[in-house]
Amino acid sequence: MATPAIINVMSKAAGKASRSLLRDYNEVENLQVSVKGPGDFVSAADRRAEEIIQEELAIAKPDFGFLMEERGEIKGKTDSRFIIDPLDGTTNFLHGIPHWCISIALEERGKITAGLVFDPMQDELFYAVKGQGAWMRGNKRLRVSGRKNLYTSVIASNDTKDLKDRLVTVEKQVAAVRHFGATALDLAYVAAGRLDAYFGGTPKAGPKPWDLAAGQLIVREAGGYVSEINGQSNHVYNQNILAGNEHIYGQLKDILNAK
Repeated sequence: MATPAIINVMSKAAGKASRSLLRDYNEVENLQVSVKGPGDFVSAADRRAEEIIQEELAIAKPDFGFLMEERGEIKGKTDSRFIIDPLDGTTNFLHGIPHWCISIALEERGKITAGLVFDPMQDELFYAVKGQGAWMRGNKRLRVSGRKNLYTSVIASNDTKDLKDRLVTVEKQVAAVRHFGATALDLAYVAAGRLDAYFGGTPKAGPKPWDLAAGQLIVREAGGYVSEINGQSNHVYNQNILAGNEHIYGQLKDILNAK
């Protein structure tokens, strides 16, 4: 399958930003870092990467708007906009842990229609266009795992405090729970069948749209199921998500919503 044109546009922007990020990653001790909040750091590298991505996408799609982690919302001349996380996994990045990524999604008329997650450390590009399946660079089709039993499953989650009690229950029933610290990349791993499911967040605190927009589409196009933890559909903007293959998604939903 030929790579869709919009993915080529997004990939070019991500690739250019990744070169800047990799240079900074190799000099991580010299980065200027400011604190946005507890456990939530922003670096000079993050800001530079976002600027690069925005500039590249604006050249290709000058009428489109933007929703970005650092710069916020910029209105466009159309009802299309790019949703950008220039560096998902900032804490990993700042500590020299090679698990972080760039996430770019396209939203048109309120629907996510294209998404890309790029891992510069592994040079892995995951992408999807609505209705066209999910892929890795090199035309490798992505499919969620086929596991049906929780006890053989490996899932990922974030460390949201509100989920601690339910997380303890889940941990007793699965093979392992991982906390990798990069939501977009975790979702890409679910789409690739490396993880069987991912959940995290609450309506009050959790992943933001730029963490979820691209990855959730890639999971869907890989045959997975995605929703809020309670089963509702507005997961991109309600700061919580549950994603996985059909069987593990359903079993986790029951556990996470048990009274």
